[in-house]
Order: sequence, then structure tokens, then C-alpha cells
Amino acid sequence: MAQVVDPQRFDADKLSHSPEPLSKIPRVRLIKRLPTAEKPNGSVYAAPFRKVYVSNTNGKAVAIVDVEKDQIVKTLEFKSETGMPQYDSVAKKVYVNLRSTNEVAEVDPLAILSLGSTRLRGASTTTAWRWTQSTSRFLLCGGNRVMTVFALDTLKAIAHLPIPQGADVSKFDPGNGRIYAACSSGFISVFQELDADHFNKLEDFPVQNLVHSLAVDTVTHRVYAPKQEEDGKPVTRMIIYELADQNPARH
Repeated sequence: MAQVVDPQRFDADKLSHSPEPLSKIPRVRLIKRLPTAEKPNGSVYAAPFRKVYVSNTNGKAVAIVDVEKDQIVKTLEFKSETGMPQYDSVAKKVYVNLRSTNEVAEVDPLAILSLGSTRLRGASTTTAWRWTQSTSRFLLCGGNRVMTVFALDTLKAIAHLPIPQGADVSKFDPGNGRIYAACSSGFISVFQELDADHFNKLEDFPVQNLVHSLAVDTVTHRVYAPKQEEDGKPVTRMIIYELADQNPARH
């Protein structure tokens, strides 16, 4: 079970009238703009190769940025909208979620080329995924309101778990095996990884509508979620949650 630990909130309205906090924020300088295909979206950094992979969802492409040169060195094109890319530091491959065709494309970061794609059976209109590197599994949240767990070595589904409408960003906490998925319909879904092949759903924790992104602190195991609406009114706040059960069952 998850619960609000504290009403700490980042309130943009209050911050804008407080010169002290603003003076402590480091200034960021724009050094370059890089043109990409339509709708740059999710990205991932492959550190050993010094490359950033940026999905261009509507452009059906992935732009590859060389951080040493601050240049796009190649654009990979696909026959599908591209979703969130993920980097596997063990296999040293980048995987790209092909949303329109329910496939995952495998990219070789060294040669900078696509090695092909594999159909992900059991998922529908995949909108978000998260790589659980500790057990070589990755998660897909789809339009069929199902979170599907796939084995990376076989690319076969090993679990199908129900999830509310509007699933977007999902995160995995390797310290306790918890998986969190933000759903814009007003829930954060919580799942438990028991072992590499077994996953349970714990709950759909109610939150405000339009909460569709989150982050996990793997040290404290707290969950941070930005809130953009409260009871139908626009807000800018960060809400902090923690586990009521700090010792989940895990094999």
C-alpha cells in the first residue's frame, strides 16, 4: 500500500513570488538547438557509446545524438510511431517501443543500425514501458488496459496484469521489486515482482486525474508525482508518496 507521507509541494505560484529559492536555482544556458522529426518524445542515454536516443513519435523515427559533438549523427526510420527507448547495459543494445505495430526494435549502438523488430504478442497499442534490468524483464502498458511483462531473452509474454485507463510513465524500484505506473484516469498502479517470472498486482492507488508521470527514489523508495490538476482546477505541485509496507514479499 502507498500513502502520502507529507504535503510537501512544489508550488509554482509561491516560488515565483519568493526571490530566495529562485536565487539558489543554477542557471541553465542554451547552447544549441537540434532539428528532429515530428514530436521528439522519450529519450535514453547509452553512456558507453556517448549517444542519446530520442524518439520522434509522429515522425516514426529515432534521432541519435553524439554528445561529444552535440550533433545528430543518424536518424533511424521505422514504419510505426516510436515510443520510449531503453538501453540495456548488459546486452549493450537499445530497444525502441514501436507503438503502432506492437513491436520492439533492437538497435546496435556501436554500428548505429536497427537489427530488426519483434512482435510483442499480448500487448495492444503500447504506450509506455520500463526495463527491469535486475531480472531481464521489461514492462509494457497498453491501450487494452493491461500491463504485460516480457522476457527480454525470448521476447515472450510471461504475465498480463490489469491496469486502469491512461497508463503512461512506469518505473521499477530494484531495491524492493515494486513497479509503479501512472495512469491519467486517476490512479498509480502498484505491482510486485516476486521473482523473474512472477508478478502480482497490489493496488490501484487513487490520485488526482491527469497524474501521468512519476519518479522513484531507489534509496528511500519514495514515489514522486507531479500534479497538474486538483479537483478540476489547474495546479503545479509535486506530491510525495511512500510505502506503508516497507518489507514486501520477494523471492
